[in-house]
Amino acid sequence: MGASDVGALTEAFEGERRGLFAHAYRMLGTYHEAEDVVQDTYLRALRGWAAFEGRSSVRTWLYRIATNVCLNVIEGRERRTLSFGLGPDDADGLLEPFPTDPLDAVTARESVRLAFVAGLQHLSPRQRAVLLLREVLAFSAAETGEVLGMSVPAVKSALQRARARLAEAAPARDDVLDAASPRARELLAGYMAAWEASDADAFRAVLRADAAIEPVGSRASYTGLETCLAFAAPAMGTAGQWRMVATEANGQPAAVAWFRGEPFGVAVLTVAEEGIVAITLFGDPQLAHIFTPKPDV
Repeated sequence: MGASDVGALTEAFEGERRGLFAHAYRMLGTYHEAEDVVQDTYLRALRGWAAFEGRSSVRTWLYRIATNVCLNVIEGRERRTLSFGLGPDDADGLLEPFPTDPLDAVTARESVRLAFVAGLQHLSPRQRAVLLLREVLAFSAAETGEVLGMSVPAVKSALQRARARLAEAAPARDDVLDAASPRARELLAGYMAAWEASDADAFRAVLRADAAIEPVGSRASYTGLETCLAFAAPAMGTAGQWRMVATEANGQPAAVAWFRGEPFGVAVLTVAEEGIVAITLFGDPQLAHIFTPKPDV
């Protein structure tokens, strides 16, 4: 492959990189594995570029490679889920948050929301791929069949089953606010201020009565206002021990947290007008470095 060929592929690939990354994340549920898939996709595309010969669009071809890399990763591995029966030793079965940018036109917030991505993990791998290619990426049934080596009738049947299963696993809800809404920003600011001040009453004020705290990797979840407070209050420590930075993850308001100067992880909030509905805690120090630089502590 000549330098001009490499340059042409690289230009085409870079134009799709962000979309491929988001697609791999939806398929796999983890940021780190999605990164690996994107790199693997590029290397495979380099090896196959000479034989590509434009038999389909470059976009379709790249998504075919990425989707099949994802299917290889999924094969033989347990479903990723936000089920809190998973313990700390089951790290391979856990979701990770995904940084989103409100100015990113490639990744719609709705397509990477935690509940949606978690729900996808309940689908069979091929159902997952069909649903994402058809309904998120807007591939035609014929293009989807080309990517997955399926007939058009098989694609349509898989999509119907995927929709039904996803509706059971992740029911649609219309009360969740977008991360950019003023109320969402207000609740995020209140959440961070409460933790930085170690103020349990202020924390109570931003929670909805049916709020839940969901620590990913724990065998427990905490539902209801008083239960959430009983769990959180001892962890709040004393004023000044927590430092937080506002960010956006999965199209939702989120806070990157440091405790006593050390990275802790990311809290992703699901919010409604009445208050915070759910706090999904990702206690992984590496995530703090992915989302934002360390604040002054």
